[in-house]
Amino acid sequence: MKKIIIATKNKGKAKDFEALFGPLGYEVLTLHDVAEDMDVEETGTTFEENALLKATALAKRLQTIVIADDSGLEIDALDGRPGIYSARYAGEEKSDEANIVKVLKELENVEDSNRTARFVCAIAVASPSMEPITVRGTCEGIIAKEKKGSNGFGYDPVFYVPSENRMMAELSAEEKGAISHRGNAIKKLSVKLPEFLKSE
Repeated sequence: MKKIIIATKNKGKAKDFEALFGPLGYEVLTLHDVAEDMDVEETGTTFEENALLKATALAKRLQTIVIADDSGLEIDALDGRPGIYSARYAGEEKSDEANIVKVLKELENVEDSNRTARFVCAIAVASPSMEPITVRGTCEGIIAKEKKGSNGFGYDPVFYVPSENRMMAELSAEEKGAISHRGNAIKKLSVKLPEFLKSE
């Protein structure tokens, strides 16, 4: 069975990709399955650049196909912030709670109609011998004034999804997968992927 490595230690992310690659005859491994410590510095200025940096560096090092993603939240009233800094918006120690507090504070006097935002996910696929490919998925929403729901992670408790009439953190994993930025990016990837794998 051919192997594909997902540049993550997040089991939830790995499951999303297993659903796509399993039927194509690929075994999905994560960084937990690869013994080396694989930290790639994300010095890009866009989600795509960061995903590409990770995927190409690891594909070269491991000599196999690697998939990496970079995702975050863009808030229109904050000129697209927190953007690529979403995970560490309130500081280097990566606290979901502190990040939410900071965003809500910055949006304190912003009208409901101007609290539009989107989750963005860029996925890059790289191999040692091919030009890498990237796809982008988004999910539109509104930043609520207070938290609700206990599913998900990150900014999910304050991200209201109009099409579902609920917060992202109130959706089940299946519901979230059907409309999320990562789900949408994976759908796009599934269209481009067979061609990429064929020429590999």
